[in-house]
Amino acid sequence: MTQFHHVRLELAREPGHPAGDPTEGYDIVAPLDADGRLDGEALRAEPERGHVRRFSDGQTVATGRLQHGPGGSWTLDLEGADAADARGFRFSDERFVAGEYVSLTLPSGDQHTYVVARVAPV
Repeated sequence: MTQFHHVRLELAREPGHPAGDPTEGYDIVAPLDADGRLDGEALRAEPERGHVRRFSDGQTVATGRLQHGPGGSWTLDLEGADAADARGFRFSDERFVAGEYVSLTLPSGDQHTYVVARVAPV
């Protein structure tokens, strides 16, 4: 059974952030199935429930919508002039459970890895 969850992604270790950075990341409200995988059908049924918040230094930088596109693609569609959308790298294959890692690709081509810090039903 699919249920919407609040998923917190925090920047994982990478060059420039050897310990990661829990003040940089995304809060996502997304439909997850029993295995913790994103459910595109559930999002299409209730698209208004898929939300995204980008945060930096613990402050909200941008907000927007979670979108499921052709070929199983997932996009964090952020609003605002300075907001760069992010595309999930293999999000259709990933499990969104605490401790797992996922990657996002920015329009510039830069890719960043995030740890799933928390998952809670909403």
